[in-house]
Amino acid sequence: MARAENKETAGAATRLVAHIARMMRLQKGMTQEELGAETGFSAAAISAMETCAQPASDQMLVALGRVLGDDLGIFEHARDFLRLDKYPPQFKNYVLLEQKAVGLCLYATLEVHGLFQTEAYARALIGGGYPPLPEQRVEELVEARMARKKLFDREPMALIEVILEESVLRRTIGSPEVMREQLMNLAACAKRRNVTLQVLPLDCGLSGEHAGDRGDINLVETPDHDHLLFLEVQGESVLVSDPAGVSTRAQRYAKIRSQAMGPRESLGLIEQLAGERE
Repeated sequence: MARAENKETAGAATRLVAHIARMMRLQKGMTQEELGAETGFSAAAISAMETCAQPASDQMLVALGRVLGDDLGIFEHARDFLRLDKYPPQFKNYVLLEQKAVGLCLYATLEVHGLFQTEAYARALIGGGYPPLPEQRVEELVEARMARKKLFDREPMALIEVILEESVLRRTIGSPEVMREQLMNLAACAKRRNVTLQVLPLDCGLSGEHAGDRGDINLVETPDHDHLLFLEVQGESVLVSDPAGVSTRAQRYAKIRSQAMGPRESLGLIEQLAGERE
């Protein structure tokens, strides 16, 4: 359901698309009901889009371009910008960096890193959070998270390293079926040429050392080969560009990597856990 507060917090892309769609509709002499009938959406959905109560979905943008005769491709080009509007405010800057990164070094301690999540896993995770979110907002966040996967096949290719705590693989999110699909997706990702996936074992601390005990790490190498650090906890985030601060976390990440299982052993564990959920 569209929310009235969205009208006040809508991003620039959402507002621009709403204005353009309304102007093009009026230029064609169409009512909201008529545009809804032509696009396959309700008049209420068209109204929510035009008033910014509900940002246009990818499907609506495609339909608007078709019905309103968008020769310039405005609605098509707006898709990426509208997705950015759907991300939580504290996450938008990181997403822009992630999309253009030439290298990522990721460490996740509580859940599968968002870049590697399946749609079902993401929906269960986001929908099961607290405080509860409206269903439409859950779908927006899931759609935005899935859009990040374009990075895997982007040219030029990005090199991605990810280390997951073993507990992440054993913690069931959603259902056994959802978790099995998620594990199989991780296995498929691990076989990509541009991905290195490792697991930090549960018994890592038995040796007296546990380099990953301070939480998640997201290290980004930009196209200009600058190195940045993104940290997020409890809905708050910080982007670190200070070379000394980034270097310390990069060294810590290297130590975590040295304490993790190798890629082949990690893949074997993931496939074993997936098989156990059949």
